[in-house]
Amino acid sequence: MVAQKQALTLLLSLLAFSFILEPSLGAVDEPGIAVYWGQDGREDNLQQTCDSGNFKYVILAFLTVFGCGRTPNWNFAGHCTEPWTPCSSLAPGIQYCQSKNIKVLLSLGGAPGDLSNYSLCSPDDAQNVADYLYQNFLSGQNGPLGSVTLDGIDFDIEGFSNLYYDDLAKALKAYSTEERKIYLGAAPQCPIPDYYLDTAIKTGLFDYIFVQFYNNAQCQYSSGNPTNLFNSWDDWTSRVLPNNSVYLGLPANPSAAGSGYIPPADLINTVLPYVKQASNYGGVMLWSRYWDIQTNPSYSDQISPYIGNSALQSIVAIKNAVFECVSSTLYRLFSKSGRGKSLLSM
Repeated sequence: MVAQKQALTLLLSLLAFSFILEPSLGAVDEPGIAVYWGQDGREDNLQQTCDSGNFKYVILAFLTVFGCGRTPNWNFAGHCTEPWTPCSSLAPGIQYCQSKNIKVLLSLGGAPGDLSNYSLCSPDDAQNVADYLYQNFLSGQNGPLGSVTLDGIDFDIEGFSNLYYDDLAKALKAYSTEERKIYLGAAPQCPIPDYYLDTAIKTGLFDYIFVQFYNNAQCQYSSGNPTNLFNSWDDWTSRVLPNNSVYLGLPANPSAAGSGYIPPADLINTVLPYVKQASNYGGVMLWSRYWDIQTNPSYSDQISPYIGNSALQSIVAIKNAVFECVSSTLYRLFSKSGRGKSLLSM
C-alpha cells in the first residue's frame, strides 16, 4: 500500500509537470515563414497567399515615399489600378489573413527607384511619420488600405539617408499598449553593420530581423558552399538582443535575386539544421510571393514542413508522452484497486 501511494505521488507529480509545460509552450513563438507581397500583379492575391498554409507573416511592399515633408505614397505594383492610388480593395484580403492568425505588416522603403523617395530629416520628422503610419495603417481608421489595423511596420531601408530610423522605431513602439502590441520588422543586408539600419536595430525594439542573405557574396550561400552564410548567421544571431528573432532571408527563385538562391533540398538538409541551433532563430523570410509560385510545387510548399524548431517540437512530444504514460498507469493502478471507474468518471 505504501509503495502504491509513493507511485501515485510520483505519477501525479509528472502529470502536474506536463500541465506546467502547457502555458510556457503557448508563450513560445514557433518559427515560421515571412513573405513579401505586393510587387507583382501576377502573384496570388492575399486570400490565396494566406490559404496556402505556408506563411506566418505577410509583408506588404512598399510605402515608397515618406519623410522630410513629402506626401506619403505607396506602390503595390499591379494590385491597384495605378501606383499610388488608394488600395482599399486590399482590406478584405488583409482582414482575411489576420483572421487566420497571420500577421500583416507594411514595409517601408524598398530598393531605390523612379517611384522611391524616402528619408527622415529629424527626430521630430520621425515622430510625424510614426503618427502618419499609426493613424493610416495601424489604428483601424479609414486610410489608403481601407479601414484596416495592420499588425506592424517593417523597415526595408536600402537607399538615401540612414538617419533617424532609430527615432522612428521608438516612436512607433510608443504606440504599443498592454492590450495591443505594435510589431516591428527590419530587413537589413547581411554584411555587418548594415549601413541603413544598424543604429535602429541596436535599439532592440525590432521583433523580427529579416536578414537578406542574398546579393552579397561575402555572407550568402554560394555554389553549394554554406560557410560564408553560416559565419554571417552566427554573427547576426549573436549581435541582436535575445528577444529579436532572426530570419534567414532568401530569394524564392533563382531569378528573384542576382545571387544567394538555395535549392530546397540544400536548405532542408544542410542549412536549416545549422541555423535552427540559434536560440533566436525565427524562421525563413522569402522574396517574394510572386517568385515563390514560379515553381510547382512552390518554394514555400517544399520547405514549410521543415521550418519549425525541432527542439520545441521535442518538448511538446515529451509533454504528450508524459501525459499518456501517466494516464495509462493511473488507469491500471486504480483498476487493480477497484476504483478505475470512479477515477475515469471524474
